[in-house]
Amino acid sequence: MSSRDRILGRVRRALADLRQDDTPPGPERPGRYPQYEQAVSRDYLQQHGERDAEQTVDLLAENLVDYRAVVHRCGAGALPGLIAHLLGERGSQSVLVPPGLDEGWLADTDVKRVADLPDSTPRELDRVDSVVTGCALAVAETGTIVLDGSPDQGRRRITLIPDHHICVVRVPGQVVSSVPQALERLVPGRPLTWISGPSATSDIELDRVEGVHGPRTLEVVLVSG
Repeated sequence: MSSRDRILGRVRRALADLRQDDTPPGPERPGRYPQYEQAVSRDYLQQHGERDAEQTVDLLAENLVDYRAVVHRCGAGALPGLIAHLLGERGSQSVLVPPGLDEGWLADTDVKRVADLPDSTPRELDRVDSVVTGCALAVAETGTIVLDGSPDQGRRRITLIPDHHICVVRVPGQVVSSVPQALERLVPGRPLTWISGPSATSDIELDRVEGVHGPRTLEVVLVSG
């Protein structure tokens, strides 16, 4: 008997007493082992505690800061000026712009625009100083921004290579309390990127290094109105 057979045998024995689900997986999710298919319980909490919209946004801001993101708040009319200020403060000479980004967001800055092109190389993207995007939504309880490749967010790689990412979140409409609530609104077939703070990692001695596999600086703008 091979190691594979022994492992699969243990799995079969462990699953032998599970209640079988009479509902077939269906064409959209064919089951490889229908004898082990069973319904998944969804009776877990959808969120922890009761919060109104303002409290949910406050929790998001708190957790974003805890993950070392830089959080800004403004009204819709002040957004172009704030983005121009952030790019100027950074000293950015170029900014990567997704094809569907609202042109008004960059109306107050003359920083060179770089288009999100399919044939851009990693080296070319690495030369860009900043990138500005929208988002699909944000999760308050985990301080997470979710991108789904929509036109105002562009390809996944444009938010992984440039060192400075400015992400705009419309509040309260794009803010949910929890991950289960986020999953109800997201489209599984889209290229989802979940971001909790700037890119960081630690070695065996727990020395934190930022900017290893993504932006070293994440600035989140919470825009109301």
